[in-house]
Amino acid sequence: MSEMNENPLMSEKEPKMKMERKEGEPTGAFKGASWAALVVGVSAYLIGLFNASMELNEKGYYFAVLVFGLYAAVSLQKAVRDKDEDIPVSGIYYGLSWFAVIVAIALMAIGLYNARSITLSEKGFYGMSFVLSLFAAITIQKNIRDTQVARDRDK
Repeated sequence: MSEMNENPLMSEKEPKMKMERKEGEPTGAFKGASWAALVVGVSAYLIGLFNASMELNEKGYYFAVLVFGLYAAVSLQKAVRDKDEDIPVSGIYYGLSWFAVIVAIALMAIGLYNARSITLSEKGFYGMSFVLSLFAAITIQKNIRDTQVARDRDK
C-alpha cells in the first residue's frame, strides 16, 4: 500500500470551490489589482504630500488637483462607455468630461513645472502617482460597470 493512501488527509482531495463568474465580468484578480493600484497611487501621493516641505496652500492645490482628476477620469470613462453603448449622453456633458480630464492633467503638469520647492525626482513621483491613480480609478469604474452588465444580463 502506498504512503499516500495511509494518510487520510492525502487520500481524498476535496474539490476546489470555484467562484462562479458571469460572462464578461472581470476576474477577481483583475478587480483586486485595480483596487491595489488605486490604493498604492493615492496613498503614495498623499503620503508624499504630507511629508513635503511645501506651504500648506501648495499642498491644498495638489490635493484638490488629485480629487478633481479622479472625479474627472471616472466621469469621462462613464460618458465614453455610455456613448459607446448607445445610452444617451448630452454633447455638453461629454465635452465637459474630456475638458475636465485635460484641465486636471494640465493643472498637475503646470503646477509641477512651476514648483520651485520640490526636486525633479519629487516631481516625477507626484506625476507618476497621479497618473497611476487616474488609471486605476478608470479601471475600477470599468470593472464595476462590467460586473453590473454581466449580472444584469443573467437576470
